[in-house]
Amino acid sequence: EVQLQASGGGLVQAGGSLRLSCAASGFTFDDYAIGWFRQAPGKEREGVSCASSHDDSTYYADSVMGRFTVSVDAAKNTVYLQMNSLKPEDTAVYYCAATLIPTYGNAYYCASQDLDAWGQGTQVTVSS
Repeated sequence: EVQLQASGGGLVQAGGSLRLSCAASGFTFDDYAIGWFRQAPGKEREGVSCASSHDDSTYYADSVMGRFTVSVDAAKNTVYLQMNSLKPEDTAVYYCAATLIPTYGNAYYCASQDLDAWGQGTQVTVSS
């Protein structure tokens, strides 16, 4: 069973940085798609960044392009989301998700949210 555990959220001032971690168990990073999503109060959940083993074009939402970076440490079975130059509008609950043996591209997974396993959320609050 694939399990994901997100952590690293917190309170930060605008312009600051946070790094979210998503520890995975039950699978290895051989053939995968992973994604970070967020849901702000009163808004729908949206895809922030998605990456996979078979699509070199990591997807980033326009709102985070150039500020956020996703990375995978296969040795630690952990996915990271480095968030720099944070803005108050980045405030949300952040979720990580994964699917094994992906068949679609990264943009599809971020748009459709069609991933099999989801972790619990971690709250990110950016103060102005």
